[in-house]
Amino acid sequence: MPEKVNVLLIGGGGREHALATRLAESTRLGELHVTHPSNPGLAALGTPVDVPVSSREFYRIEQYLDHNGIGLVVVGPEDPLAEGYADRLATPDRLVFGPTKAGARLEADKAWGKHLMRSASIPTPEARIFKNPETAIDYLRSREEPQVVKASGLAKGKGVFVPETIDEAVAAVEHIMVRRAFGDAGNEIVIEEKLVGPELSVLALVDGRNILVLPPCQDHKRLGDGDTGPNTGGMGAFCPTPTATEPLLERVERDVLIPAVDTLRREGIEYRGVLYAGLILTHAGPKVLEFNVRFGDPECQPLMARLRTDLLEIMLATCKGRLDRIDMEWDPRPSCCVVLAADGYPDNPRKGDVITGIDEARAMDDVFVFHAGTARRDDGAIITNGGRVLGVTALGDDLEAARKRAYAACDAIDFAGKTFRTDIGAGVTNTVS
Repeated sequence: MPEKVNVLLIGGGGREHALATRLAESTRLGELHVTHPSNPGLAALGTPVDVPVSSREFYRIEQYLDHNGIGLVVVGPEDPLAEGYADRLATPDRLVFGPTKAGARLEADKAWGKHLMRSASIPTPEARIFKNPETAIDYLRSREEPQVVKASGLAKGKGVFVPETIDEAVAAVEHIMVRRAFGDAGNEIVIEEKLVGPELSVLALVDGRNILVLPPCQDHKRLGDGDTGPNTGGMGAFCPTPTATEPLLERVERDVLIPAVDTLRREGIEYRGVLYAGLILTHAGPKVLEFNVRFGDPECQPLMARLRTDLLEIMLATCKGRLDRIDMEWDPRPSCCVVLAADGYPDNPRKGDVITGIDEARAMDDVFVFHAGTARRDDGAIITNGGRVLGVTALGDDLEAARKRAYAACDAIDFAGKTFRTDIGAGVTNTVS
């Protein structure tokens, strides 16, 4: 690997803008190429890819990589990982940050992920798997309590339903399997016992054998304050969370992450990239709700705000199996990310509303404004172009200070129908890990 490395970043959301921000600071970076220059944040940091980025035309991407001397491909979202980008684009001279298609199945096929957790004796809620909606509904009707209903395939973070009644659970099955709200992702569903407790996101870097646990984050999935409303891709996150004590993280590594990596290896899968465990903390200990195979969004934003170590060096070490040589350094201050969403999110977000105040927010001390669902109009105006529009992230001496700074930056930004939660990270104490 040469001293300067050209990088291709695949993906166009807030997570990728956060990654690009840190990659652009690397002393090892040659040129940064981005697949989604329609995102103004990414366009400001990288060279636009000028060929189609599609699994149906891998040869076009491969030609682009060869022509531009790309040494590292960073895959941000789950979809291209599930489509096998890592398998196809890796060569003896080119590394890919992200698991193979077989490893990505851990997220892309929740039913398969459940089977793997059972075989690895990883603590997880009891579940049943169904391919027939009538059978699934009969099962739900036989339960005394409502169950969680999940589309087995990839559904952009919106395929999980936590109903309050059995009728709502039945409606979720019909939404997924009969009305086909998520297409083929709903061919199979997981029906899971409903557990109560705080949720926790533990992300780790895995290089095939070594596991490096990152500072724990807490995500807010529901649309409304007080965890009300529908599940979304995530309305905000903070890092670190005092919920995750050092003994708890050691337990998660021992009982969840190590068994998962070992079991994947027994399946012939050498996992490299990010392994994300979405946990619920029960009286019986932490249980895995799901695995993801990439940085969480929005968890990536507060993580990148705190990262001090060269991100490119970290990714190269992950790809090369050398994480044991990396000593990661983090800003000791906590961070808080508040997602500003479009009117109508998550079901029918409105596009085209002009956004003002981004520069004013970015000018605030220790504030990052990560572009997610935005675009630049021909006249130069930034407009809404997706459900989650911006990830407004701030550092502070404690979490409350980080919250106040993030919300002050949110107040500086305006667009019609601006939607956000006011309680991200609220009521949390003891925030420095």
